[in-house]
Amino acid sequence: MKLEDINCQPYAPVLMESTRAIGYSIESAVADILDNSVAAKARNISISYNCHTNPYVAIIDDGEGMDGDKITESMRYGSASPTEERDPDDLGRYGLGLKTASLSQCRSLTVISKQGEKIEGRRWDLDHIKFTQKWSLEQLDEKEISEQMEIDKLLGQESGTMVLWTRLDKIKTGSLTLEKSIEEKMESVQRHLELVFHRYLSGDGVSKIQISINGNRLIAFDPFFVTKSTVVMDDEKIEIPGRKEKVIIRPFVLPHPSNMSKEELEKYGGKEGLRNLQGFYIYRNKRLLTWGTWFKLIRMDEFSKLARVRVDIPNSLDDLWTLDVKKSTAYPPEIVKTRLKQIVGTMSNGSKRTWTFRQRKEMEDNIIHVWDKVETREGIKYVVNMEHPALTALRGKLDDDSQRLLEQYLKTVQNNLPFNNLHHDLQSDVKILQDKESDESKRVKMMAKQIIRQAVADDHIEMTMKNFEKIEPFMYYMGEIQKVYAEVKING
Repeated sequence: MKLEDINCQPYAPVLMESTRAIGYSIESAVADILDNSVAAKARNISISYNCHTNPYVAIIDDGEGMDGDKITESMRYGSASPTEERDPDDLGRYGLGLKTASLSQCRSLTVISKQGEKIEGRRWDLDHIKFTQKWSLEQLDEKEISEQMEIDKLLGQESGTMVLWTRLDKIKTGSLTLEKSIEEKMESVQRHLELVFHRYLSGDGVSKIQISINGNRLIAFDPFFVTKSTVVMDDEKIEIPGRKEKVIIRPFVLPHPSNMSKEELEKYGGKEGLRNLQGFYIYRNKRLLTWGTWFKLIRMDEFSKLARVRVDIPNSLDDLWTLDVKKSTAYPPEIVKTRLKQIVGTMSNGSKRTWTFRQRKEMEDNIIHVWDKVETREGIKYVVNMEHPALTALRGKLDDDSQRLLEQYLKTVQNNLPFNNLHHDLQSDVKILQDKESDESKRVKMMAKQIIRQAVADDHIEMTMKNFEKIEPFMYYMGEIQKVYAEVKING
């Protein structure tokens, strides 16, 4: 006969103290709290701290808020199952983050939430738990709620939630004073949040959110430098067998440091910072989880330092990514890893070219072109061939001032090519029209006539006629040019 199961409930004081050592930094702890604000559809999140009398950190959002039952459930350890289907916008995972993240930094966690006129408060206090020896979640009455720091900010909103950390024992660890420690750490928190939530701060594919620390608004830090970087291939969607959701990959190559301003290079941490920030950037519902790693698919070196690969995963694929409790580590499943390995090979080579190329002409085909394609270490550019024979002939008929004016005008034309429009039109079904062949023929004959006359006068007409065969656009109209030559010989 099977014996009755024993209800082996964990010992509250020991378990709660033990989970403080999961390994949260203050940066990851604050980010974990903000995940709940995002899930609650907050649009404004205010982080406040005070390191003088009664030090505290308060995180207040204007999200949906919670009623009494929901706030109690949110304070339960394991309040959600990691295997159950979640809302597509939910950034949570194990139902532990609010508690473990908060108590990793403080000994008292207070959560107060407001919905319209209703307001509820709960508190986990580790010293109170130690005294009662039970899972004693405190309920706050109206008077206790009104006495909490920063409560006026929450009361001034229609709805929202405040997470309040007090008795900040862990934040002071390793520093002489709490004031110095919290100031330094909150600066680090700011940089961390500007990166981790940069797509929310900028509204990149999600509703825009404003985050501030002691009134200072955070500015999104884009690790891909999209205004100057190159997207080396279209988005790739990786299908997972048996799943309808897809993993979306977009690779980037950053510009060479020589093409960055001093301020831009400092923002990205200098050359050493560029090296440390290379690799995959794994996003879960647009929230950055982990970055600066190639998952051992390639070696992190100097030549791949400009390569970045953005990888977007939905929360429905959490189970495949070995996501940890802190949501700071995510390792790809084998099917994704195989495709990533193929992509990073191409990416790495592209980064090496960006890093090592010297400027050189790309059209090495013995043809004198009107435009030269030039490849530099930063990319490709097209320049007017200032040594083109037609241009040389024209300059020979101009005084110095006119020659300088002509050169400046041609450089203006060169620097204002509508590349984006051309790229779009070439990718579409729109027919790109050119001048009629007869109009082009007239212009070529007119230019050729001037060059031939000069060649006859200088007694090197045979060489000139031979050179026409490899000069754009004359090479396409050799029959017409032969007629011009005959005409010049007869009429001079």
